[in-house]
Amino acid sequence: MAIARKLRTLAGAGPRRQMMALEAGACLAAARVATGLLPFRIIAGWLGPFVPPAAAPAPFVRADHKRAAQEIGWAVRSVAAHAPFKAVCLQQALAAHAMLRRRGIPSVVRFGAGRGDAKPLDAHAWVDAAGVAVTGHPVAPHIAEIGCFTGRTPWPPPAPDAAHPPPRASAAGDAP
Repeated sequence: MAIARKLRTLAGAGPRRQMMALEAGACLAAARVATGLLPFRIIAGWLGPFVPPAAAPAPFVRADHKRAAQEIGWAVRSVAAHAPFKAVCLQQALAAHAMLRRRGIPSVVRFGAGRGDAKPLDAHAWVDAAGVAVTGHPVAPHIAEIGCFTGRTPWPPPAPDAAHPPPRASAAGDAP
């Protein structure tokens, strides 16, 4: 009965959101497998350089990136809430990062830790992109950010310079 209701809700979401939810489901499943089978150093290699929080770049905000980051956040959070496995914050962050990266949207995957009530140490992962809190928000007040991965996408893309000029459009009749 609950599954039928969830399917009806997804059916009413429209084709764009349906595809986004399917992508989020695939990315969450892949993140679940990766975190279960691979050492974190391998996963970290996919996330880009690890830097202290103060060295994280300021958000590069474009309206289309902001809209896409909001939609990705919705999709990952929605699918995670109904996944047949417990999709923890790290898996949600990895899924969102992969979806953002596929679209060329710079993101920061942040990691924090703090003393918890139920456990001696609580750890948390969250993603920010284009000025949007994509996943893992709000961050609990006892969690202190310890570092972040800035991704492999330049932030913002570097401007062309004399050493690396942009490709020239060929004029009609030029040989390739």
